[in-house]
Amino acid sequence: MARAAAVTSPTPRPAPLADRSEAVLSRLQLLVTRKLDGLLQGDYAGLLPGPGSEAGESREYRPGDDVRRMDWPVTARTTTPHVRRTVADRELETWLALDLSASLDFGTGQWLKREVVVAAAAAITHLTVRGGNRIGAVIGTGGGVSTPARRWRGGPPTVGPGVLTRLPARSGRKEAQGLLRAVAGTAIRPGRGDLGALIEMLNRPPRRRGVAVVVSDFLAPAEQWARPMRKLRVRHDVLAIEVVDPRELELPDVGVLPVVDPETGELHEVQTADPRLRQRYAEAATAQRATIAAALRGAGAAHLRLRTDRDWLLDMVRFVAAQRHARTRGTTR
Repeated sequence: MARAAAVTSPTPRPAPLADRSEAVLSRLQLLVTRKLDGLLQGDYAGLLPGPGSEAGESREYRPGDDVRRMDWPVTARTTTPHVRRTVADRELETWLALDLSASLDFGTGQWLKREVVVAAAAAITHLTVRGGNRIGAVIGTGGGVSTPARRWRGGPPTVGPGVLTRLPARSGRKEAQGLLRAVAGTAIRPGRGDLGALIEMLNRPPRRRGVAVVVSDFLAPAEQWARPMRKLRVRHDVLAIEVVDPRELELPDVGVLPVVDPETGELHEVQTADPRLRQRYAEAATAQRATIAAALRGAGAAHLRLRTDRDWLLDMVRFVAAQRHARTRGTTR
């Protein structure tokens, strides 16, 4: 299915958040803090809700508990089935893989897709640094050329077409603010991106077990990024955040609609008054999203879909709440 797109200029333009990054990011962080802090009460459990890696206390087995967590020594002593609770490491390292290729410079809802990417990065960053953990990022603007950016504290790194930029993992709120400014100030440039190469940057060099968050529209062919995603899941907890615009799911009836693929520059005129064309488009879009969901599920990644026409933060809150409910199901509060 062809990518839904808007006319884009051949020269890179600054991100919408870049011109007002300080004010926007300050309001964004305040919004994230108010809504997400309520979910962070209680025992520390890491960024991505799920079982930790450190042994904790034992308790009696309840229906629904994972049998792989059975505490056999306690079970043998008490003759009552027990499971061992686990807690996350206090020092967690989180890595963001942010796809800012040209297909993200599009939006017909309340936000552009790239703005949702920056907003998701702000939310994940807040969840990470609040616990005193480290967070880093790799940013893809298209192509497959990699250049390190070791100093990003004072502002965004200089990137060119086809650049993958690595921002080293650091702890602290000031460092996190610098990372977000770097992300918001990264210019989207024409050219087809390589999502597989972006994800592969999180696999090299090998790191100790942590959390990897991939934010993209995943419109690149699944065979390009599915294998790196599976490889990433072997060592890390993986969260895939898919950013979607409603026009990528269905076409409106607006007559002849000129569209441009921002990654290739190809221009198409689409007669949207044809109901059969709109139906075929919707069916192809549904099949495409099903393929993406299946590839993410096959990779073992948690999957969160954010839309440009919805409250993205509310969707994130519901996702975190659902994950924590699943984690604590059947346990004693």
